[in-house]
Amino acid sequence: MSDAPVPASREVLREDTLTIPLGAIRVLRTASPSAPACRVLALHGWLDNAASFVPLAPLLQGIELVVPDLPGHGRSAHLAAGADYSFAGAVNAVLDIADALGWPRFALLGHSMGAGIGSLLAAACPERIERFVAIEALGALAETPERTVQRMRDAVAATRALPGKRLRVFPDIATAVRVRMQANALSEPVARLLVERGLVPAPADASAQGYVWSSDPRLTLPTMLRTTEAQVRNLVEGIGCPTRVIYADPAQPYLPDPLRRDRAALLPDGDMRILAGGHHLHMENPDAVAAAIGDFLTAGAA
Repeated sequence: MSDAPVPASREVLREDTLTIPLGAIRVLRTASPSAPACRVLALHGWLDNAASFVPLAPLLQGIELVVPDLPGHGRSAHLAAGADYSFAGAVNAVLDIADALGWPRFALLGHSMGAGIGSLLAAACPERIERFVAIEALGALAETPERTVQRMRDAVAATRALPGKRLRVFPDIATAVRVRMQANALSEPVARLLVERGLVPAPADASAQGYVWSSDPRLTLPTMLRTTEAQVRNLVEGIGCPTRVIYADPAQPYLPDPLRRDRAALLPDGDMRILAGGHHLHMENPDAVAAAIGDFLTAGAA
């Protein structure tokens, strides 16, 4: 874990709000250059928020960058009662965001879950996606067919039990920062970026005064159905746009190095870079990640 300070980039990104069919989506965005080389939609990871790209933003030159709080995360709207979060739903939400921006074509930059959503978008909507940078994920988490029934049972049981659970209340922001540091092996400046955007005052009926996560508790529920590895491989093979994959070393336990290399090799037009660091290396080591991205995002600009 790096102790290097996070770049002072809050001035680079400004707040904005977009309206899509499910509700208000809060975004951080750069001021549009007079002639941007490309437009880039950046998608954060699970239970993160748009602050995920604050350290990297000032290092990506010549682009128009928009970073949404994905539905249910950060300061964006939650899904309606009775709805559940899925990659398919996220794909349509991202397309709605791009439509609200007036972007018929754009590049994708995704981290973790955001890279998984980006993989689906790049494969399913080749007419919309120009280029793709995937950080710490490619495709989706796979499941063996034999686990299908048990996964469904676990998901239904957790869903039915969720209404009876109370939100954890943090007495102060510093406590929440320490919890996030421990959960994700993050430095204090990086954890604080995510926490400050991801907390709201506890509701009046909470067990105590303080702060709670703003993210929708339904995001913590088990996924009812996952794709098989064969389906993931077919998905990756269908990503036709130029793609650069950036992985951290050491590899995450759920995506061991042989598997992630095997998946990256399936890309029709892709390459892979491996950098020393943890799962949030784009926040902890933004200079190294920016160097690995290089001019890839702008290389295809006319």
